[in-house]
Amino acid sequence: MSAPLLSINGLGVHFGGLAALSDVDIELNKNEVVGLIGPNGAGKTTLFNALSGLVSCEGNLELEGKSHEWPQPNELVDLGISRTLQGVGLFPDMTVLENVMIGATKFATGGLIRSALGLDIRTEKVLRSLAMDALAKVSCTGIADRKVDSLPYPTTKRIAIARALVSDPKILLLDEPAGGLGAEDIEWMNSFIDVISNRCSILLVEHHMDVVMSVCDRIYVLNFGKLIASGTPEHVRNNPDVIEAYLGSSAGKQ
Repeated sequence: MSAPLLSINGLGVHFGGLAALSDVDIELNKNEVVGLIGPNGAGKTTLFNALSGLVSCEGNLELEGKSHEWPQPNELVDLGISRTLQGVGLFPDMTVLENVMIGATKFATGGLIRSALGLDIRTEKVLRSLAMDALAKVSCTGIADRKVDSLPYPTTKRIAIARALVSDPKILLLDEPAGGLGAEDIEWMNSFIDVISNRCSILLVEHHMDVVMSVCDRIYVLNFGKLIASGTPEHVRNNPDVIEAYLGSSAGKQ
């Protein structure tokens, strides 16, 4: 059996005397969708920030079976890791296409600024092509020239995902992708995650339990910075510790 694509062991993050995460172990296999759930303040986004190089941490990290230093933010793309944010994090005054092109800068031999200034036409064409391919994956090619600030919120969520996908990541970190979406857009998101998992592995933070239970192969549950349960959606759904800490007393009866 091949080594996990991502393996985290003994992850700890401290802010002063507060342990935001303590001795957390997580694995993500190839083409797997893994959920990370827990109440507010449980440490979910902190784990994403540790993996993204945004907070100092302790513990061991392995990528494809090889030990690796915790990455810096500028190293993520070259390591095959891409992330969305809880908020979409787009540039509102730029077009949809320009926002997605920013995510493809690892392919830019002349640099994005040179491309934007028209100083490297070949590079600009490459970035545009890659960005349009990413927009096609989220069914948004028809709005490529629209300014982001003219779009409804659910559409901007799709654009943020396209920007994360344009670098062709091995690991996609989705931070609350269904947050702020209505039923129709959540249904689209569920289908999209199922399809895109054939191209990359997904680590998912989400509060919408219907999404988590529908799309995840396995789930990890955090509470007060500690891992309290892990397993299949069915196992987690019926775990009494999870029910008490997060899902509510009626969750196990659904």
